[in-house]
Amino acid sequence: MVERVTATDAALELIDKLKDKHGPLMFHQSGGCCDGSSPMCYPDGDLMIGKQDILLGEIGSSPFYINKKQYEYWKHTQLIIDVVDGRGGMFSLEGVEGKRFLSRSRAFTKEEAAELQSADQ
Repeated sequence: MVERVTATDAALELIDKLKDKHGPLMFHQSGGCCDGSSPMCYPDGDLMIGKQDILLGEIGSSPFYINKKQYEYWKHTQLIIDVVDGRGGMFSLEGVEGKRFLSRSRAFTKEEAAELQSADQ
């Protein structure tokens, strides 16, 4: 089954490091307010998930959420969470590490889109 969200090896390494420091984590794809459109990392439960948020999948055994409206724009793509050097979102845990999570994406193939559509029904 194709995944809607994945993470690079570098992102998974940083997730493991953050888990060692902070315990279980959660992610939310920011919609562009204070910190731009970045994946935000929080201690699990620190961000209130609402009815307008959907669980997109997991990365590093951590839940990854996105707002329904934003999902509608990105539902045809797979999010690939990566990490780069630099300061990221001021509310995201990785900022003090001198790293920031970054969302990359690729369009699903016709076959993958059909597979996802079947799974959603």
